[in-house]
Amino acid sequence: MTLEQDLGGLEVTLDHTAVAAPRIRDLLPIYRDLLGGRHLGGGGDQREAGYRTLQLTYTGGSKVELMEPLAGSGFFDSFFELTRGRGGVHHLNFHVTDLDAAVARLTARGYRLHGLNTGDPRWREVFLHPKEAHGVLIQLAQPGEWPPGPRATLEDVLAGRGYRGDGVPSP
Repeated sequence: MTLEQDLGGLEVTLDHTAVAAPRIRDLLPIYRDLLGGRHLGGGGDQREAGYRTLQLTYTGGSKVELMEPLAGSGFFDSFFELTRGRGGVHHLNFHVTDLDAAVARLTARGYRLHGLNTGDPRWREVFLHPKEAHGVLIQLAQPGEWPPGPRATLEDVLAGRGYRGDGVPSP
């Protein structure tokens, strides 16, 4: 049985691929300059978790999320150990129409889930363990409404002035 069959009836859409490195600035020459990604916004500082993100969009609507650890964070320690400090693809993000139903269906079928976070109605998520997906971390998320207003610029995010930014710039 495939994941699609296990989530039968729920709309599942690939939203983005996340790439992590010690510094987002090291990813920009490839994902922005060479491949033509345009800053979409997204993320900012996730202080509680210890990382910063931003998203780039491409012709056709595909997206790549760039991630880096915040100073003093151990969030990516095991990931960077596996990648010998270089980073790489961190996870694939799929949007689901009903996270609660997805969690119930996957749990009932014995899938190992972790990182369930339903406290913020703007972004509810859970992760399918890499051992369940041939070494790939799968994020299932149910996005909600974000407040209207301008999004932080790329420069703001890198300067630590993005969403939830604390003013500490990207290294």
